[in-house]
Amino acid sequence: MWPEGVLCRHLSSVDSTMAEAARIAPTLEAPTWIIADAQTAARGRRGRAWQSPSGNFAATLVYKPNCTAQQAGLRSFMAAIALFEALAMSVDRTKLSLKWPNDVLLNDGKVAGILLESAGSGPYVDWLAIGFGVNLVEVPDGIKGAAFAPVSLLGEGGAPTEPMKFLARLAADFATQEAKLWEFDFGMIRDDWLRRAARLGEVITARTARDTITGRFETIDVDGNLVLMTADGLQAIPAADVYF
Repeated sequence: MWPEGVLCRHLSSVDSTMAEAARIAPTLEAPTWIIADAQTAARGRRGRAWQSPSGNFAATLVYKPNCTAQQAGLRSFMAAIALFEALAMSVDRTKLSLKWPNDVLLNDGKVAGILLESAGSGPYVDWLAIGFGVNLVEVPDGIKGAAFAPVSLLGEGGAPTEPMKFLARLAADFATQEAKLWEFDFGMIRDDWLRRAARLGEVITARTARDTITGRFETIDVDGNLVLMTADGLQAIPAADVYF
């Protein structure tokens, strides 16, 4: 069931759904999902290119969450849970896992990613855009240097899923997670995310702009930082690429 009070913009083509979200955000009247059949200039984390072949899923939710920038950032974990649950409708959920900070793995390959952007000069963000890219049917060509090889839902044995039907699932799951966040705060979201986390309790490597840190994946803290037990003790990492 489509969430009450939430709008949808279905575009045949756009430079990127994130760019479109930024354009409409100043005049936003209600939470709005933007979905595009094709993107000409899609991007992922840290400005990396994101390819979205026909039949794959590219959508962004833009809304005004009435929260601080720090609280907005924590919504990446909420978004990841919603994405996990939407995918679990088409494939065995035991094959899915969440990789910190914002990827979904299927059979240890990257099937989906999440990107957050926000704007605001005061204590609260003016708006938040959460972009979702999912390889529903096809693996993008020419992906080099990725920490995890891309896979597709269909290629890994998942049921065929049309983008608009997938959006309906995701929008409903996201609304459920948002309600949990408001009712129970980040503690419940954090626990739910950890139950789906890839390699929790195992040794992984986090590469930041300056360092490469290896240690046992202990948890994520209340601020969403990755916490590793290293040779020098516990270390909280706010931003990194994870390898295992």
